[in-house]
Amino acid sequence: MKDVKIPIAEIYVPTKLRNMFNEETVQELADSILEEGQKTPILARRDGDRFVLIEGLHRMGACRALGEAEILANIVQARKH
Repeated sequence: MKDVKIPIAEIYVPTKLRNMFNEETVQELADSILEEGQKTPILARRDGDRFVLIEGLHRMGACRALGEAEILANIVQARKH
């Protein structure tokens, strides 16, 4: 997988992920990203003109808290049923 930068504003966060949001975790990650940069990309999939977050809710929250407009991501294919 290739790491790409995608706009945070174009990422939809599903409700079941939003329910797991922890502000303390976001702050810890923001501190780490500020010091060392984003080490692990989020996982997202394309859905029309937007992306859907698969993994990386707190990393995305940390980047947003730091004022970043884009985030490092791996784009994966949607599962076929």
